[in-house]
Parts: sequence; C-alpha cells; structure tokens
Amino acid sequence: MLERWEPVIGLEVHVQLSTRSKIFCGCSTAFGAPANSHTCPTCLGLPGALPVFNLRVAEMAAALGLALGCEVRERSVWARKNYFYADLPKGYQISQFAEPICEHGALRFFVDGDEGEEVRVAEASIVRIHMEEDAGKSVHDGGGGHSRVDLNRAGVPLLEVVSAPDLRSPEEAAGYLKALRSIVRYLGISDGNMQEGSLRCDANVSLRPRGERALGTRAEVKNLNSFRFVAKAITHEILRQAELLEEGGVVEQETRLYDSERDETRTMRSKEEAEDYRYFPDPDLPPLHLDAALLERARARLTELPVQRAERWVAEHGLSVEDARTLSNERGVAEYFEAAVQAFDGPGAVPAKWIVGEVLRELGERNASIEALGLAPDRLAELMALVEADTISSSAGKQVFAALLGNEKRPRELVAELGLEQVSDSGALEAVVAQVIRDFPDQAATYRGGKKGILAFLMGQVMKASGGKANPKLASEALRQKLEEE
Repeated sequence: MLERWEPVIGLEVHVQLSTRSKIFCGCSTAFGAPANSHTCPTCLGLPGALPVFNLRVAEMAAALGLALGCEVRERSVWARKNYFYADLPKGYQISQFAEPICEHGALRFFVDGDEGEEVRVAEASIVRIHMEEDAGKSVHDGGGGHSRVDLNRAGVPLLEVVSAPDLRSPEEAAGYLKALRSIVRYLGISDGNMQEGSLRCDANVSLRPRGERALGTRAEVKNLNSFRFVAKAITHEILRQAELLEEGGVVEQETRLYDSERDETRTMRSKEEAEDYRYFPDPDLPPLHLDAALLERARARLTELPVQRAERWVAEHGLSVEDARTLSNERGVAEYFEAAVQAFDGPGAVPAKWIVGEVLRELGERNASIEALGLAPDRLAELMALVEADTISSSAGKQVFAALLGNEKRPRELVAELGLEQVSDSGALEAVVAQVIRDFPDQAATYRGGKKGILAFLMGQVMKASGGKANPKLASEALRQKLEEE
C-alpha cells in the first residue's frame, strides 16, 4: 500500500530550558513541587501583573540557534497567542510569531538502517526557533470525577523548534528527535528529560503520491513524549492515512492524540491555523534586542556537535559509525573518550572498544553518569596498555577494570595484588598443556582423529588450569604443537 504513497513529516519540538526561574517572573521551575506552590500573580496572569523577561532564556535560545546554523535575530518580537484552555487562565500565551529569535538552520542526525543496512546520516531544515512560556497542567485524577489545574508549569521557559517537512519515515523522525535532545544537553540548556516533559514533540504527518511535489493534507499528532512513541504514532498515522486514501477518502486537517495502549491515533480537535490564534504584539513587552555581550555568552556554550564529532572519529580513528554514534551521544562520554585516546599510546579503536563495552555497560547497570564512575581516563588507558602489551589477558583486564572502580589504585598495582600477570614462559605453558592432555585423553584423541574443533574445548581447559593467566596466543600454539607431536 505504501509503495504508492510518500510520507512527509515535520516536527515541532518543545524544549524546556534549564533556568532556575520562569521566563517572566522569579518563580522556581523545579519539577515535582506541591501543586500551585511555584506561582505568583505574573505567571498566573492576574490583572495588573507585568512580565519581566529572563535574559538567560534568550542566551540559551541564541546558543541553540547558533549550534544549528540559524540566523539569530538581534531584534525579535513578543506576541500574544490567544486561545481558551483550562490550564491557561489568562486566555493567551506569550510567544513569538512574525519575528522569532532564530530562523533558517539545519540539523544533522543519525538514522537507523533497515535490517542489514548500516546507520546513515541525514539532515532536516530548521524553519524557526521561538521562545514562549509553558501553560499549566490539567490533572484528571479520577478523585470523585473532578479535574484540577496545577499552574506550577505556567511560565516555565520553552523553545519551540520547528522543522521543515523534510522527514520521510518514523525512523528519521526518531533520529531527528534524538539528535536534538543530544544537542540541547551538549549545550547545557535543557536536561531533555522526556518523562518529566522537558522535551515534547508534535508530529505533522501527510502523504502524497510518490513523485508529486505538492504536499498532502496533514494531521498533527500531539504531545509525544518518548522516542518509541514518536515512531509508533507516526507509523500508525501513515498507515491510517494510506488506508483512507486507498479507499478514496479524504484526510482531514486536524489535531490527533496517540493512545499508546491501543497503538492508534484518534481525533482531538480540528487543526487551528495561525489566524485562529489572533496573534498580536504583546503590549506589555517591548521588542527584544540582543546585545553583543549576550551573544558572546551564547557562543561560549558552543562545542563540536555529536554528529560532526562522530564523523571526525570515523575519519581519524577508523571507528564504525555505530560505535562513533554511541560514543558521541552524551557529551560527558564523548569527552571521556577523547581524554582516553589522548592518554593511550595506540589506535583510537582500542579505547572505543573498552568504553562502548565495559564502561557503558557499567554505567547502564548503575544508571549513573560518566562523572560518577570514579575511573579517570588515564587509569583506563594504563589498563588498556597492559592488555595490549600482553602483560595481562583480556579476561584478566576485565577483572582489573572491575577492581579499579571504587578505589584509587593504579592498574599495575592491582595486577600485582591479584596475581593476574600473564604467563608467557614457554616451559610453564608446556607443563600446563601436557597436564591438560593427560587429563582429557579422549578429547586429545578426537583432535588427532581429525576433528579440529575440539581444540577450543582443550584451550578452555588450559586457561582454566592456568587460572586465566596463560598467554592465549602462546598457549594455543603450544597446545596445537603438543597434540600434533604425539
């Protein structure tokens, strides 16, 4: 069915900024406080209360705009977006409309390949980034059939990042969103916590006959708060529209909600156009002018972005795209990898293997950040050097890695304390090999009878008999030689 139809997807992502106070007042933005405890006349929109802009919001917005290659306006204008909803008691949201703070950028992102295909890099245009205040939150808790309103969230600063309809699949949409979250974390402007609503996504989805340029009628799927739900909701919406069009139906322009339990979208309301909101410049807030000092502070937040960093590692160190993507996703891990490469006298693929394997596995089990691991990159580099020099085996290296966590000892000290130095002495290895052949005569006869696959079993016994300290390469050679001699 989808052979005839091309999906066209654009995303509108709300990024909650990591400021201590709200966008137009001094109320706290802390998550999880008792309902309505972080409110004041300004964020409640009470008559006579006037907004005072938090300049830190503009600094963060400009930083994201610069990172995405946008034009950052020195002058932008606040607008009132008028609509009625229970969690917006003043009846309008302070936002930006005709003159947003940032426009015309681009975002590069990784896309998972289909089965058998490699990860690839794609790019989508950024139409605009504008600043706005969040609304409150309706709480339907079922307590006696009542609904309540918590206005702690009213006035929390948001950036709305609007993409062009450049995405063509649910996988691309998920990749775009992951990349945007990674970038706002790199810049330190948002925690990107989707469970707490710090990153929320609306997806505009339409279909058009393949080969056509004109866009079809779009439906907006609202408030998607996980990467998995973004992909699943878009997949469902694409199939729903395709089935409707195949049957000769018409797609309505509307806003839909995704029901994750039923894995389906359903109508929420007809889609509003800009004119429905009756935008006009906010009379309480003058146009915003960015001065040179603010822009300089925004530039100071910039760093090499995840995709660009990963592409450089592929070129410089020969990493696979998958490993480079994994290592570049979190800024702390990326910087740890760079420091480990600097400290290790050898190819970058070695630190990549250890960090993707042992370090990230440990972080996942602890649900901890790289900073909390307690293993400086230079100590990891010393451990890697011991393994690469065959001073210890790779399995002994993993034992030393575990022992390094939670203490300040150097890897060499631990190798000595644990007695893990690899046995490379030919006489000692031959003695162990001879003993294993005596202990397993049937398996040795099987090898000599031509079934060479049994060598792995015998080699395992050699490693076991040596306490894991036998040099695997030399032990394997000694074992094969001994078996073929007798």
